[in-house]
Amino acid sequence: MTLAPMEHAFEVDFFDDPAHFLDRAGDRLAAEPVVSTVVATIADRMARGGPVTSTAPYSWFAVVADAAGEIAGVAMRTAPFPPYPPYLLAMQDAAAIALADALVDRGEEVGGVNGAFPATRVAADRIAERVGGEVAVSMHVRLFELGTLVDPAPTPGRLRPAYDDEAPFALEWFRQFHVDADEQAGHEGLADRAESTTLDDLRERISSGRVWMWVDDADIPLHLTAANPPAYGVARIGPVTPREHRGRGYASAAVAEVSRRLRAEGSRVSLFTDQANPTSNGIYVALGFEPVVDMVELTIR
Repeated sequence: MTLAPMEHAFEVDFFDDPAHFLDRAGDRLAAEPVVSTVVATIADRMARGGPVTSTAPYSWFAVVADAAGEIAGVAMRTAPFPPYPPYLLAMQDAAAIALADALVDRGEEVGGVNGAFPATRVAADRIAERVGGEVAVSMHVRLFELGTLVDPAPTPGRLRPAYDDEAPFALEWFRQFHVDADEQAGHEGLADRAESTTLDDLRERISSGRVWMWVDDADIPLHLTAANPPAYGVARIGPVTPREHRGRGYASAAVAEVSRRLRAEGSRVSLFTDQANPTSNGIYVALGFEPVVDMVELTIR
C-alpha cells in the first residue's frame, strides 16, 4: 500500500543552478566544511561551469528549511552512476522525511540514498514506505580529517606531479582500484561508480596540479593521490595504489606528503574510507587522520 504524503513543517527547495544553491546554502556549508566537503566541492565545481549539466537522469541541489526559513538540511543529486542516489547531509528526521516526500511527489525514481546517518536511513525508509521496496545497506563509510600528521616510515621513491600523458593509465588505476576494493571489502555491484571518473576529468585535475605520483628512481609511477580543489578551506584526497604495488608503504608516503603540501596551502585535509576495509583505515589512522562522521550508502529495491 502506498502511504499518503505527510503535512510537513519544512519546505524543500530544489536548485538546478549550483551558484544559486551556494548563495542560499553557502553559509551552512561553511559552518561545517569538513562534513559538507562532498556537497561543497561538487557545487563549487559545477558553479564555475554554470548551471548543472549531466548525463545522469537527475541533477539538482536542495535546501530543506523550517517554517522560519532557517536551513534544516542540505542534499544533492548529481551522482553519474546507477542508481543515481541522492546525497544527504545531517538533518532532523522530520526534515529527512519532508525531503523524501518531495522526491516521491516530484516523480523521481530513487533506487538508493547516500550520506549522513541517520538522516539517510530515515529518508530511504520513507521512500520505501511511499513507493514500496526494502532498504539495504551497500556500504558503511567513514569521513576522516587529518589531525597531527605522523610521518610514516621512510619509503623509497619521491612524490611529483602527474604528467598529462599518464592520464590514460591513471584512469585505469582508478577503475581497477574500485573493483579491487569491492572484492577486498566483500561488496558487490559498487565498482561502477568508478565510471564517474573520466579521462577529461583526470586531465583537468592533472593540468591544475591536483594529481601526484609516487615514483621510483627511474620515474616510474607506483601510486597516485589526487585532491579536489578546496571548498571552504577543506581539500579531500583520494589515494590509489595498483594491486601489484601494494603493501610497500607508497600510499602512506604519498598521502603524508600530499597532506603536508595541502596544509602548506592553508587547507584542512579530509578523506573517506570504506569501514569494511581495515587496511586503508589502519593506514590513515596511523598517519594521524581522525574520524569525523559515519555515513552510509543504501539501496532501495
